[in-house]
Amino acid sequence: MKEALQPLCRVAAHPEARCWFLAWSPGGGLLASCGGDRTVRLWAREGPGWACRAVLGEGHQRTVRRVAWSPCGSYLASASFDATTCIWKKGDDGFECVTTLEGHENEVKSVAWAPSGNLLATCSRDKSVWVWEVDEEEEYECVSVLNSHTQDVKHVVWHPNQELLASASYDDTVKLYREEEDDWVCCATLEGHESTVWSLAFDRSGERLASCSDDKTVRIWQQYKPGNEEGVACSGTDPTWKCVCNLSGYHTRTIYDVACHLTGALATACGDDAIRVFEESASSTPQQPTFSLTAHVPRAHSQDVNCVAWNPKEPGLLASCSDDGEIAFWKYQRPEVC
Repeated sequence: MKEALQPLCRVAAHPEARCWFLAWSPGGGLLASCGGDRTVRLWAREGPGWACRAVLGEGHQRTVRRVAWSPCGSYLASASFDATTCIWKKGDDGFECVTTLEGHENEVKSVAWAPSGNLLATCSRDKSVWVWEVDEEEEYECVSVLNSHTQDVKHVVWHPNQELLASASYDDTVKLYREEEDDWVCCATLEGHESTVWSLAFDRSGERLASCSDDKTVRIWQQYKPGNEEGVACSGTDPTWKCVCNLSGYHTRTIYDVACHLTGALATACGDDAIRVFEESASSTPQQPTFSLTAHVPRAHSQDVNCVAWNPKEPGLLASCSDDGEIAFWKYQRPEVC
């Protein structure tokens, strides 16, 4: 089973610090990493390996927890434990910090751009999710502060083609938000995990959402729109999200990240130092999907794996990072029989 995921290359990305997160540029040519050394680093292919092209080290005073590219690829946002989010703009001489977003009371845990590029979301240990609007002058204004969670908010992610925002929290829930008139409102709460929800990933269609947790499971949530053929009840015009699959028994520790490939393959990053890939079975049905484990690398890193990221353009190219400070690059080849 291990043959499905082959190692390509490994780099010491953030030496003597944790590497927390990875984000591929929309074109797939650059990989941004961030870590406990307070820097963001940009990586590009060089020969058979990967080389550091830039170190963005002037923006933050503490650990950089998350990085996110704007849909156009010209901006990079970095979220830090120093309670700020930096916006880096690509120029002729590389990236420079053009704006620092302040307002959260303490550590910012995640940042994400909406598909339009006009909205940005941040979340924090202060239990809040903030939605920021970006105008044509590149001014950022907070348009909503959402206090739906009762604990630390770990992750925010946008729906791939509409302005629907999801957040994951230490309160064991996932929340969904949409704009209503002039404000943002929580339109759904997904309950089922028995411990902290660490990360979320929409599939390509946006009709499914994967969540991973400290309870060692991955849950797959399916969207049901009002008037659906399956007869799933909806309240008003809001769709209902229902858990249709629970991947349990595969992971031995906390699952810190889940990533959805364009083909639907799910990769997970786990506290047991392993990377796993799951594929939906051929006999699966949309309402009762079943997944099988198609790749498992037990010692992918020497410490906790924090993040897995599929390249958006190159099929099967996966990057991972860890508390060991390294980035590993992998080639995934789907087994013939799933």
